[in-house]
Amino acid sequence: MSDQEPDNRSAVRATNDWNAKIIEEFRANEGKVGGNFEGAPVLLLHTTGARSGTERVNPMMYLNEDNRIYVFASKAGAETHPDWFHNLRANPRVSVELGTEHYEATAVILDEEERSRVYAEQATRFPGFADYQSKTTRVIPVVELVRH
Repeated sequence: MSDQEPDNRSAVRATNDWNAKIIEEFRANEGKVGGNFEGAPVLLLHTTGARSGTERVNPMMYLNEDNRIYVFASKAGAETHPDWFHNLRANPRVSVELGTEHYEATAVILDEEERSRVYAEQATRFPGFADYQSKTTRVIPVVELVRH
């Protein structure tokens, strides 16, 4: 590896540290966080690692529309899906921390028509999501978290 190539392990470690701080803040403040997420709806999504079988927890923004909860596999507009999306495709049984509530759910990937409608609503509320889609050639998946 040359000095110009990023060390993927360092990037993963930095992401994990950043997520850990947000998770800690979320739990300490009944689901409220500051920084980049100040005032935004944030939940913690628990998935099972597709290969490892280990529980993973990821903070993310969500959309609550008519008591239906949606999350977005945006990865800030990267060309690849986030790891959590691969995990829930392998095992769609997830759990969700929303505020002080914790519940079991099934992750359902939306079909293209519904995905387009829901993503457009999220991009209207939070324009950064429009930027994410414009940065990538992939269609950013939208997932409904259906409560059990």
